[in-house]
Amino acid sequence: MLTDRRAFLAAAAAAAMTLRAGGEAAAQASRARGAIQGRHPKAVAFDGFPLIDPRPVAARVEEILPGNGERVSNAWRTRQFEYTWLRTLSGHYVDFWQTTQDALTFAARSLGLSLSAAARDRLMHTFLELKFWPDAMPALEALHAAGIGLAFLSNFTVPMLDAAVANSGLQGLLEPHLSTDRVRAFKPDPRAYDMAVKAFGVSREEIVFCAAAGWDVAGAKWFGYRTFWVNRSEQPPEELGEAADGTGAGLAEFTRFVLEQH
Repeated sequence: MLTDRRAFLAAAAAAAMTLRAGGEAAAQASRARGAIQGRHPKAVAFDGFPLIDPRPVAARVEEILPGNGERVSNAWRTRQFEYTWLRTLSGHYVDFWQTTQDALTFAARSLGLSLSAAARDRLMHTFLELKFWPDAMPALEALHAAGIGLAFLSNFTVPMLDAAVANSGLQGLLEPHLSTDRVRAFKPDPRAYDMAVKAFGVSREEIVFCAAAGWDVAGAKWFGYRTFWVNRSEQPPEELGEAADGTGAGLAEFTRFVLEQH
């Protein structure tokens, strides 16, 4: 019960943070929506997971903690994002690597499981072994050929993003990574989304944000971005008062969405 209460308070605090910090951004977004349909996309900002396949992480958890993979993965992922929101709200930022490691330690302990330092390090190293989804290369090549700027806008650290790009052999298609380390604030803080406006040098109405999670769709919409949800696991939309401008099961649908407006 105490854990549930803490999770509820974390979520409530994160919502309050977004409302306070994003008030002006939300107002700007509302003003922009009337004009957004007339703006051709000039840049795409990707969350990490539309491009990066995270499934090896869950497989490694099951390998190291057999029979407990799903429980640990779910607890780890939930705490991972709750920690990002709490750290941004409180101003006690640490990067996503440290946040992820702390969440893993807590998840295992909360489930009464023993996790050695060696096992923890092996699980963490999986994030440096990840590759792009198979549909990423044709999507990135098509968008790049159309002259559209492309970059990650992710909670991941730069080394984590660099590793995924190198593992996939897709160097040269993406511009410098927009890691939240630049602004020391995780999404959905408006400071995180604002990185793309500054980096691409275009208006927010000319940027499409490609999300892997419903809450990230809402955060980007509140900021004023056109959004597309790559919903590979067919999750229901969040009840946050915002819907993606487009949605699909993969990057082929996303590419069509952008190029049809370009």
